[in-house]
Formats: sequence, C-alpha cells, structure tokens
Amino acid sequence: MTDLSFSVVGASVDRHAVAPLLNLRVRVGEASGATVDAIALRAQVQLDVRRRRYSPNESELLVELFGEPARYADTLRPMLWTHVAQMVLAFEGETEVDLPIPCSYDFDIAAHKYLASLEDGIVPLELLFSGMVFVQSPSGSVTPEFVPWNCEARFALPVALWREAVDAAFPNAAWIRVNRELFDELRRYKIATGLPTWDAALERLCDVARVNQ
Repeated sequence: MTDLSFSVVGASVDRHAVAPLLNLRVRVGEASGATVDAIALRAQVQLDVRRRRYSPNESELLVELFGEPARYADTLRPMLWTHVAQMVLAFEGETEVDLPIPCSYDFDIAAHKYLASLEDGIVPLELLFSGMVFVQSPSGSVTPEFVPWNCEARFALPVALWREAVDAAFPNAAWIRVNRELFDELRRYKIATGLPTWDAALERLCDVARVNQ
C-alpha cells in the first residue's frame, strides 16, 4: 500500500498559454518505498475564503457574494474554484509536477467575482486530491490503487500573481456578458452619440446616472 503526501511549493504564471493560466508546483511524496509507475491525479481546488481578512473596499465588492461583514460568520464558506487533472510520471520517493489552473475572467462565475474583488494579500487555497496511483511490483507487474481520500494541501496564493496571470492575456480589461437586445441598445447609443469606444459610451452613461441620482 502506498503512502502518498502532497504539498504545494510554489506558483507561477504560464506566459505561453492562450488564456490566463497559473501553474501550482505540487510536490508528491511516497514514504513506503514503493515504485510509482504513474499517478492519474485529480484535484478539486477550493477558495477557503474564511482564512483571510477583508478591507472595507473589498467588503463593498463582496456584498453580492457574502452580504454585509456582520454576516460573515454565517456566509463565509469554502468556494469551488476549479477541478483539474494531471499525469504524474514514474518516480521513487519524491517528485514535483505542475498543476495547471485556468483563470476565468467571466463575472458570471462566483469564484472570479471573489478573486477580482481582492486588492492584495493572499488567496487561501485548499486542494483536495483524488485519482489512481499505479504501483510497480518487484515482478514488474503494475497494480492500481486509489489516491487516499484524505490527501490534501493548502497554499497561500498571492493575489498579485493571479492578477499577473489575468493581465498577461487581458491587460487592464474586464469582461461582462449582456443579452443581445441590451448590446444592440448600447451599440445604437454609441453610434448616435458619436463616441469612439465602448469605454467612452459606458463612461457617458455612468455620468448620466450620477447626475440623476
């Protein structure tokens, strides 16, 4: 029976990816002395939102997710960020592998609303591992085992690194989805006012809204 352990020892931005992508560097240990032929590894990555404090500005943006700060004791619960999979190649004792984490920039996704609301500090992550480990016997045969259910790891991901990954693909930009009818109205408004960009059209509408408040 294998004795597996997992820890996250670092993170980096994949600047060659076509979409925002982080790599978590995961150290995999095997303490029983078995020869691991491969691991078909899966990980559920959660945002453990209870493990950090929030500034007034952050709390203002997080109100649609968690309500007012007075309710945080009841509303702060771990949030699913993503599920990922990776193959770990043959090793004995210890090895390291990059776990790719796609970074969505879709404001309809709760995890992105959370991440985009953070100003600085860290994103507290919890990784729950599963999958199959293939163990090589002395005779050369390979035996499959389940990755134990209690294999997990924590990591403090710098907010700045997440922003760097997103800005590598979409510098100083944000994306929102609107229905086609609203988009057509915005387009007609932009054309009628002669404004050169979508930013200029939205800024004009915000100015009008402030005046009418």
